[in-house]
Amino acid sequence: MSTTLKPSKTPAAAGVGVPTVWLDGKWYDRETASVSVYDHGLLYGDGVFEGIRVYGGKIFKLSEHLDRLYDSAKAIWLTIPMPKDGLAAVTEEAVRRSGIAEAYIRHIITRGIGDLGLDPRKCAKPSIIIIVDTIRLFPEEVYETGLRVVTAGTPIPHREALSPRVKSLNYLAHILAKIEGIHSGADEVLMLDSDGHVAEGSGQNIFVVKNGAVRTPPAYAGILKGVTRDVVIELGREAGYDVQETMLNRYDVYTADEAFFTGTASELIAIRQVDGRTIGNGTSGPVTRDLRSRFQALARS
Repeated sequence: MSTTLKPSKTPAAAGVGVPTVWLDGKWYDRETASVSVYDHGLLYGDGVFEGIRVYGGKIFKLSEHLDRLYDSAKAIWLTIPMPKDGLAAVTEEAVRRSGIAEAYIRHIITRGIGDLGLDPRKCAKPSIIIIVDTIRLFPEEVYETGLRVVTAGTPIPHREALSPRVKSLNYLAHILAKIEGIHSGADEVLMLDSDGHVAEGSGQNIFVVKNGAVRTPPAYAGILKGVTRDVVIELGREAGYDVQETMLNRYDVYTADEAFFTGTASELIAIRQVDGRTIGNGTSGPVTRDLRSRFQALARS
């Protein structure tokens, strides 16, 4: 049963609103939205997703995120049954209806409802889901003090099995790595590739700073090419930093002057310790603070 939602009576500028869901053309709230148990997104992780932030009621980098969403879908032979500009319009309407000024948007495209077999031909039509809610990964003070990180034993999936450029619904390797971090008492984890190169966090890209140079793994290293990562690279170069996309190993992280993660949900957050080794002076460094300030200014411009 669908629900016609009304915008919150509380001004959006106050950041208060109601979680809003759009599912295949109908509006729902958090309690009434549901998918079929025969949806192949649930049965097999057969689908793709995106996460987008809203700052002060304005959607940040909507076009870039939707470009990646449609590319991810195309890469797995999944046709999104809506033109990109139409999905953008519905997304904007979902944000308006929610009344949440500081929101997180989740787009999910599944193969759709089928049967208990793998055959995607049994799925008559892909499903489109848009969720507008809030997200908070870390307390605000951690952005200054930095994260405690450990290296996970679970590697990222091999890049020739499923391209990491596809933001798929199967995040099990990253979830297992996150569980390792939780059991070790860390805030976050560092994931390696099968050759032992530094790849990313459980859901973030990683940067290190050494002697003024800002370094991050390149896209061909098997990482997700993050939208926030690309923004930070551009901001860093505009600010005059020597930003390099290059392969990293744990030695590069351990001996860095500064290190930080980037991601849509986590934004830009410092790393203060990795595998028991203090990074720099053990707090958010000057380059990290500068780039975070530049990112926040851009996001709210």
